[in-house]
Amino acid sequence: MFKQWKIRIFALVRTDLEHLTKNDLYMSKEITQLKPTAVWKYFYDLTQIPRPTRHARKAAEYVKSVGEKLGLETHMDEVGNVVIRKPASKGLEDRPMVTLQGHCDMVPQKNNDVDHDFVNDPIDARIDGDFVRANNTTLGADNGIGVAMALAVLEDDTLKHGPLEVLVTIDEEEGMVGANALKPGFLKGDYLLNLDSEMDGLLYIGCAGGVDINVALEYKDETKVPEGGIPLEITLKGLRGGHSGGDIHLGRGNANKLMFRFLKKAVAAFDLELASMEGGSLRNAIPREATAVVVLAEDELEDFKNFVKEFEDLYNDEYKGIENHITLSCEQAKQAPQTVVPFEVRDNIINAIEACQNGAISFIAEFPDTVETSSNMASIRLEGGKFEVHFLTRSTSESRKEMLRSAIESTFLLIGASVEFDGDYNGWEPAPHSHVVEVMEEVFRESYGKEPQVMIMHAGLECGIIQGVMPNMEMISFGPTILHPHSPDEKVEIKTVENSYNFLLKSLERI
Repeated sequence: MFKQWKIRIFALVRTDLEHLTKNDLYMSKEITQLKPTAVWKYFYDLTQIPRPTRHARKAAEYVKSVGEKLGLETHMDEVGNVVIRKPASKGLEDRPMVTLQGHCDMVPQKNNDVDHDFVNDPIDARIDGDFVRANNTTLGADNGIGVAMALAVLEDDTLKHGPLEVLVTIDEEEGMVGANALKPGFLKGDYLLNLDSEMDGLLYIGCAGGVDINVALEYKDETKVPEGGIPLEITLKGLRGGHSGGDIHLGRGNANKLMFRFLKKAVAAFDLELASMEGGSLRNAIPREATAVVVLAEDELEDFKNFVKEFEDLYNDEYKGIENHITLSCEQAKQAPQTVVPFEVRDNIINAIEACQNGAISFIAEFPDTVETSSNMASIRLEGGKFEVHFLTRSTSESRKEMLRSAIESTFLLIGASVEFDGDYNGWEPAPHSHVVEVMEEVFRESYGKEPQVMIMHAGLECGIIQGVMPNMEMISFGPTILHPHSPDEKVEIKTVENSYNFLLKSLERI
């Protein structure tokens, strides 16, 4: 046992994990003893390498080092994508090549009262009953578990499979940077098994496309704070947030929309000035918290506090059974603002935000439980003469994606804002009768003892982009159950990791 621990600690140190504490090592021992041990070993290593999107190079280098350590053909392209190839098992050399694919970056989300630096701090991963989760931050099981499964396959020489390659892309969560940078010739596979799905027992054969919408407006920051006004900080928090694709159908509250709904009513009811507002952070995470600084006449303070409490009660009543407890509060601002937003700009912004659609907008007729088109009002910043709002819109229909994009653009052009589009990516077109789908449906029946549910995912996967580079590659996606990805409540169900991994191994033997 001592020798095993010595090897384990050495492996962690080699991945620049010099900041581990004794408690970290205990948690490492505990998590890496879960089954399949190879999968959890690699996953834990990934949790200890800071890897938020745009800062995931160390994680990519780690993946590359695994391939090299195993003596396998390993390549990294200029953006940080890694491909590792493993020869076929003896006697299976004539099989088609299978590509296992995942991404190494993670969404950095935390509760406001948590001190965590995603660029420098490891994830505090821990076992919690039937799940592994983090301590009030995202866990990174999306897509660390998928990458860990692929690396475990590379390590195990007892498996039976045809020629394999593992593709680990970088910076998927913001703009799918790695997938968009793939060049012809980097991949050689005939079939792609994407390991970035988040519900055990489901097979995905298509996904939505998306586009980022970036709105900006500048105004003269010259309007002074009225004399005698009281600066107040209004805070909205307690929302569950979640993945703007995978959770958008659940009807959860969007902190930005709820804050501006409140502000519109507050401006109409009180002599209220708006100094600043901030809410949300990431394009693919439903915003959980928002803060606004306002200035109020002193004689209206008590009535305003009652008004805030009435809205808090209203929101909790409306979202009963969907959210846990929404908190809307006001207190003296820590720092008094020097200026406020001109009233005509304030009203234009409030009305534009109120007019924008948010959440699930339409559903697919053939898959009535699957969202077709959605919008996530992801982040807003208003202060110092600048207003910015960022959306991520998704649809499995290119025409409806364009329709929604145009509607949001028109709303903000009416108030004089500039609107730019970025990161536009196509959806993954379903091929329900492809060979790889039929084979894996058969393996699923044998593994799970029931018929598979074949689905189209509203969340974005890299399959559509990879399909553009490899148009003849057949694709399917699956993975273990990950609840509440892109939020601090993210957790992965332990038993489903073993289920998905065993399903993967049986599929590789059969394809």
